[in-house]
Amino acid sequence: MKFTLSSAWPFFLVPFVVLLDQWTKWRVLDEPRFNALGCLDGVELCGRIVLPGPLDFTMLWNRGMSYGLFQSEGIGRWILAAIMLAIAVGFVVWLVRAEGRWLKLALALVIGGAFGNLIDRVRFGAVVDFIDANGLYFPWVFNVADAAISVGALLLFVDQFLLSRPKQATSV
Repeated sequence: MKFTLSSAWPFFLVPFVVLLDQWTKWRVLDEPRFNALGCLDGVELCGRIVLPGPLDFTMLWNRGMSYGLFQSEGIGRWILAAIMLAIAVGFVVWLVRAEGRWLKLALALVIGGAFGNLIDRVRFGAVVDFIDANGLYFPWVFNVADAAISVGALLLFVDQFLLSRPKQATSV
């Protein structure tokens, strides 16, 4: 695959997602009302900022994967991190070989989100979650990386099952 600016854009999107995710998490960690580092061990309560409208900011440490699946601590933290890294690397290989802008967009979002959450897992043993959409009847607290992974997964589904047309066999 020959890289040109027009074909390399997904590789610029990946670090953009990671940086946006880490910047928002840095803002949360830096906000005293969240008591983020104080509540990391689970002894103290994390904080919350109520906003007008359906969204609030609620600090939570997620020791699992996206939306709290597969909670783990201790050695499980490192096993989960290794699995997340392996999946992200697999998606990078897929992205290098990918054709089509929707597929590339989907993969770049998933990869950026995976690396954003992986950074937290390695640094803290848990992922910073803070976007609370309970006012929209969405029960999970999530972050920018989770949102990127979810949107990427949805686009991947759309690309693979709705936009991709099966090749018709030609008659001999």
